[in-house]
Formats: sequence, C-alpha cells, structure tokens
Amino acid sequence: MDFFSALNARLSRWTMYLACLCLAGLLAVVVYGVVLRYVFNDAPPYVEQVALLLVISVAMFGASAGVRDAGHIGLDSLVAVLPAKAQFWCEAVVYVLTVGFAIMLFAGGAEMAVSTHGSTIPTLGLSEAVRYVPILIAGVLIALFSIEHLLAQFTGKEVVPSWH
Repeated sequence: MDFFSALNARLSRWTMYLACLCLAGLLAVVVYGVVLRYVFNDAPPYVEQVALLLVISVAMFGASAGVRDAGHIGLDSLVAVLPAKAQFWCEAVVYVLTVGFAIMLFAGGAEMAVSTHGSTIPTLGLSEAVRYVPILIAGVLIALFSIEHLLAQFTGKEVVPSWH
C-alpha cells in the first residue's frame, strides 16, 4: 500500500503540474489569437483547435488530481448525520462508483479515439484521436486514485493529499 500511495501521490502531482501547464498554455494561445485577430486583423486558423485541446486537457487532468486529493463534489451534510458504519459504506460505494465511472470514461474515450482515428483536425494535421488522449489518461488515473482510497479505507489508513 505504501508503494501504491507514493506512486499515486507522484502521479497526482505530475498530473496537476501538467494541468497548470496546459492552463498557462491556454491563456497564452487565447491571448495570442485575440491580439492577432483584433490588432493585426490576421487570425491564425489553428488557435481555436489548440485551445480546445488544452481545455480538454485542463479539465481531465484537474479532475484526476481532484479525485486523488478528495476534492470532488460530495454531499457531506447528509452523510455526516449517518452512523459511523453507514458513513464508511457510503464512502466505499462512492469510490466503487467512481471506479466504474473511470472505466466508462476510458472505454468511451477509447471508442471515440478508434472511431475518429482516420479523420484529421484540419488546421493542425493531427488525428482526431488526439483529442481523446487526455480522457484516456484521466480514466486510468481516476481508477487508480479511487482504488487507492478504497484500499486505504478498508485497511484503516488515510490517503495523504498530494498538495499538503
């Protein structure tokens, strides 16, 4: 469990760094596009597609890191009034459902990547499947992080957030 937690903590930090890098890139690309469009009246056609790829990346990587650090949305007020045993099982069910969601996210992303593999993003010349790479990575990471929470819960350990 200690090796798994250390690996997940490192993966989570790298994922958050990558999300921050993508966010900074998104800011730069959008500012670049706006300046070229409104100052020089010469909008590059690829800016929108690059921005879309970066938005997807920020959302997927940020959500993954949020699962590891238990930063996702929850209804704690309802669970807090339940007995301790019911709270334990509610949390376990949430993480099992999250693993299920991660598997569906990965499977759906893989299906979309395969179905769009032959098409290209016109302004970038890349395969449309590239759009789904962050989704596939997020599916794997969310599953790993949720499994870590489940193991910690059943062994009585605590998952230390990566950003402590």
